[in-house]
Amino acid sequence: MTNKTVAVIGAGKIGELMLSGLLRAGWPVDRLLATSRRTERADELRQRYGVRVVDNLTAVAEADVLAISVKPQDAATLLAEIGPKVPGDKLVISLCAGLPTSFFAKRLQDGVPIVRVMTNTPALVDEAMTAISAGPHVTAAHLALAEEMFKPLGATIRVPESQQDAVTALSGSGPAYFYLLVEAMIDAGILLGLPRQVAHDLIVQTAIGSAVMLRDSGEHPVKLREAVTSPAGTTISAIRELENHGVRAALLAALEAARDRARELAEQNS
Repeated sequence: MTNKTVAVIGAGKIGELMLSGLLRAGWPVDRLLATSRRTERADELRQRYGVRVVDNLTAVAEADVLAISVKPQDAATLLAEIGPKVPGDKLVISLCAGLPTSFFAKRLQDGVPIVRVMTNTPALVDEAMTAISAGPHVTAAHLALAEEMFKPLGATIRVPESQQDAVTALSGSGPAYFYLLVEAMIDAGILLGLPRQVAHDLIVQTAIGSAVMLRDSGEHPVKLREAVTSPAGTTISAIRELENHGVRAALLAALEAARDRARELAEQNS
């Protein structure tokens, strides 16, 4: 479906990830548009990717798919500008964290199909996890097109929109949790006497290997953990300390807080 013209409206970090992923996948550059409020950002996108950077109304007029990637607090202003100009034959894809499709439906003309998407920053290395949800007036063909656009960035999964706040907490914000864990483990390596670079290399490769085993083995993480945990050994001693310090409970509480914040964003911008 690369005969479709895609406009990324608000090509910030996530919008740029989408642009670069589509180009790596072979999407024709003349089928891609971008918008940006800042002149220097527009020049940067032109130089880096060779795409046309246009104003919002030109993007609406020329594109078949409008991928809206502005900050949630800016979405209402954007939709006040473009909403009356978006006909029902355009597909709107929202990458705005926390905003339900109903937010867009209230500000667009009747009949406009809206798909809600949550991806994450590993899209930069084509290892994103992208959750796709159908909103009003969305057909199987619309979902297939959305999947085609995001599969070059990594894996995709379809979820009911009611689960998107949980997806945001678990996967959208998820890379930050892993980076924090890796940062702490590197510091622990230094505490134990390892040079920083050695600790970094050990932990990063351990994280990569563990993730690949989780993905490819089909085993439950409990079984993989048990395989490393010998009776009276070093691993169980470490796990005991993690449990004593409430790491599992902290993760549960943290993800609930992220989910609740996603809901708050939706309420604040409704």
